[in-house]
Amino acid sequence: MLHKNSCIGVIGAGTMGSGIVQLAASFGHKVLLFDANVAVAAQAVDRIGKSLESLVQKGKITDAIAKSTLSNITNAKSIDEFAKCDLIIEAVIEELSVKVEILKKLEQIVSKECVLATNTSSLSVTSIAAACAGSGRVVGIHFFNPATIMPLVELIPGIASDMKVIEESRALIDSWNKVTVLAKDTPGFIVNRVARSFYGEAIRIYEEGIADFATIDWALKEIGGFKMGPFELMDFIGNDVNFKVTETVWTQMFFDSRYKPSLTQKRLYEAGFWGRKKGRGYYSYADSAVMPEAKRDKDLGSAIFTRIISMLINEAYDTLYYKIASKEDIELAMTKGVNYPKGLFKWSEEIGLRKIHDELTRLHARYNEDRYRPSVLLSDSCK
Repeated sequence: MLHKNSCIGVIGAGTMGSGIVQLAASFGHKVLLFDANVAVAAQAVDRIGKSLESLVQKGKITDAIAKSTLSNITNAKSIDEFAKCDLIIEAVIEELSVKVEILKKLEQIVSKECVLATNTSSLSVTSIAAACAGSGRVVGIHFFNPATIMPLVELIPGIASDMKVIEESRALIDSWNKVTVLAKDTPGFIVNRVARSFYGEAIRIYEEGIADFATIDWALKEIGGFKMGPFELMDFIGNDVNFKVTETVWTQMFFDSRYKPSLTQKRLYEAGFWGRKKGRGYYSYADSAVMPEAKRDKDLGSAIFTRIISMLINEAYDTLYYKIASKEDIELAMTKGVNYPKGLFKWSEEIGLRKIHDELTRLHARYNEDRYRPSVLLSDSCK
């Protein structure tokens, strides 16, 4: 049974993995970290130490807490050391074969009570779990970057997952002061499913020549109240990550046109223009770069915002219609997971369902593309 003294294991020492390690250690858990690349694992612990020092300097934690947190972390030399863990979270690359191989190895080492979790953002938890003899103990626990700061965690049971394991996992993550939501095992779960339109429709508007990156970003911030525009956010997340998630959701949804990736982003991905971390994405982040000016046309901005928010709201209604998650959890996911100014159902009530439905119907009639089809639930709600 998972509890406050449970030993936690984390495999993968990237940004996500090290964030989960720091989070668990800060709540008093003994945490084992393993990465096949020894140097990366060492860098992760060093990065955690600097993060804790920064929190001390800002007065957010005491020096004693920082030292205690760091002392809870052990760099494992091999996964054989994970035998004593009660919960293990893999946070490696989004490759099904890699995740499956890790869980198969772990199952030979750990006790039958140990919970095996995947931090996948878009792959099938059921497929990952199927590789294990004890697939009932495999769950999806999806954190958002940075794991120490972002409040949302999606809990995803696979078809064979034991709901008692889900409940225990949820109680543990809740004790780490996180906001947990429950999602059905479908591509993208809640956030990465619903949010596809924020990026995809923005790129589509650009590709049609309606507005440039800066103007689209301005419209979503100025009129929609978003903290970042879609192109700023994609550059912040990384176009390598964003493109791969989009591609994964699209293929796993049997090539549904609503999730279709764009050639614009694919070319940026191929060129290595992955955003801030590479110094270039939709924008240039070179020291000498000057950010382009937006065309601050209120009518144009309003049209851009209406088109994108209509797509987002439509996806939220479809997510509820197909019982991927509850209405309350969808609202929480979008406000706590990607910092939307308000929940999409609340937004739909403020704008008016008829206006949203009319916008989607207009787009569907103009383009004759299935991506603009109104959700059955949205259509029924307008009657």
